[in-house]
Amino acid sequence: MALPLESSAFRDIVVVLGASGLVIPAFAALRISPVVGFILVGIAVGPFGLGGLVDRLPFLDMVTISNAAVLTAPAEMGISLLLFALGLELSRDRLRTMRHVVFGIGAAQLLLCSAALAAVLLIFGLGAGGTAALALALALSSTAVGLQMLSASGRMTTQAGRTAFGILLFQDIAIAPLLLLFSAGAGDRSFGASIAVSLLAIGGIALFGRLLLPALFLQAARTRRPEFFLAAALVVLIGSASVAALAGLSPAVGALVAGVMLSETEYRRQVEAAIAPFQGLLLGVFLIWVGMQLDLPAVAAQPLLIIGGVLAVLAIKAVVLGLVLVRSGRPRGVAAHVALLLAAPSETSLILLGTALAAGLFSNDVANTALLITGLALAIAPLLGLAGQALEDRLGHGRAVEEAGAAPPPDGRTIIVGFGRVGQMVAAMLDVHNKPYLAVDSDPDEVARLRREGVPIVYGDARRPELLDSLGLDTAKAVVLTIDGAESLGLLVRRIREHHPDLCTVVRARDADHATQLYALGATDAVPETVESSLQLAQDLLVNLGVPMGLVIASIHDKRAALRTTLQTARNR
Repeated sequence: MALPLESSAFRDIVVVLGASGLVIPAFAALRISPVVGFILVGIAVGPFGLGGLVDRLPFLDMVTISNAAVLTAPAEMGISLLLFALGLELSRDRLRTMRHVVFGIGAAQLLLCSAALAAVLLIFGLGAGGTAALALALALSSTAVGLQMLSASGRMTTQAGRTAFGILLFQDIAIAPLLLLFSAGAGDRSFGASIAVSLLAIGGIALFGRLLLPALFLQAARTRRPEFFLAAALVVLIGSASVAALAGLSPAVGALVAGVMLSETEYRRQVEAAIAPFQGLLLGVFLIWVGMQLDLPAVAAQPLLIIGGVLAVLAIKAVVLGLVLVRSGRPRGVAAHVALLLAAPSETSLILLGTALAAGLFSNDVANTALLITGLALAIAPLLGLAGQALEDRLGHGRAVEEAGAAPPPDGRTIIVGFGRVGQMVAAMLDVHNKPYLAVDSDPDEVARLRREGVPIVYGDARRPELLDSLGLDTAKAVVLTIDGAESLGLLVRRIREHHPDLCTVVRARDADHATQLYALGATDAVPETVESSLQLAQDLLVNLGVPMGLVIASIHDKRAALRTTLQTARNR
């Protein structure tokens, strides 16, 4: 029996996991997108990097991937997870709020960039179908790079951030019909029959999602076991992808449709939290696989074509998008930032290229050249994003300038984690003062009942701190934690303070000692239940003893302030 280290599959797993463990922290420390790191790792460990030297230097076999085909399945799973996550973002409310950017600027960007790229590609004689497919694939922009760059720089809520997000959202919507059209000619059926079968498969996935998904996730949530909830999400994802594949579509289409179906349910944010670690890891595998396909000797053999192609794609997309944004009324700095940020093709461009190749829209040589251009452009996309940020800062960022004709955004809402007796009282007082909120609770039956009554509430297990990442704390005014469990509260407060140091965080504490601990972890305010009940008793007693209400309220207020100061001071001892 072979030792594990002698197994090529085991070594490949070690290389991938080792790369993930090293790349993400290293590039995060450098404030550079891990996308670049994963692609560089793929180049290094692949057959055109160190893998090509194994015959002369056998010891390199331990740090290279012997067969790129072993990554094909996890790479496809990574893309399916990415599109599944994108589908979760395509809720009706989000599209309605951003309709001017999404369906105006987003549609103009895709159509005009595709037309400009197609005009250049016509000189290569690829035929109408091949030219259109290649132009559309290259016109897409990287959601993974774009959103990561905006989030890391704290610009998601700026005009540049909202504009880029709206454009990327339209591209996400366009992926499904594009994959449908590209896939239709890949099988033995006629184009019309392929379209009919594909639409039937998508309709079946949508019907399944409408009728069965709420019941499936309700049962998974009732178990209160996060692994069962994750299992339900993966079953839906894999099942939908399999149905799409059986119909001759890319599995990614089924994953995207399944995500859209879940976007309207109360389980959306918990699903996002559950799949996030797997999505990042498997997307990293996909990017490593992309890097392994980059034949750098081929680039050296025809540098003018490859490097010229990269520069041409970047220049055409940046110029066209910049002009569209300026015409739409965006400041020059915002237009320059977004144009450079979205100039490179997308990781989903690689999916479209593969689907178009399978459909016979262009040859292997064309596909390989397009893959090299896309991979190299994607690798430098973070650098373009940094250049865009610098231009925005120099030319004027327009942070306070809103979209013409759009209503100003509402005040950030309060996130209430835990919607029992205390959480509902907090929500009632917010309603009195017309302050928006989003409630989160781990009782699926109660969540379903309250949603039917129109309460803005979603399902979420607060024992999983990663849930916070999907609640939109970047734009929240405050977060209120009312759940039981000292350990869970401590983890949540620590995570909020690490990622959102200025966010108002009010926490329900068990007693004074617990409140002191929460203050030490960074809570803005910790309210001990025992103290508040004592103050309420004292207030009622004093009123019944004939003390005027105004004096009672003032003394209770002073006592509460003194106790808060004492608790806050105790944390520093």
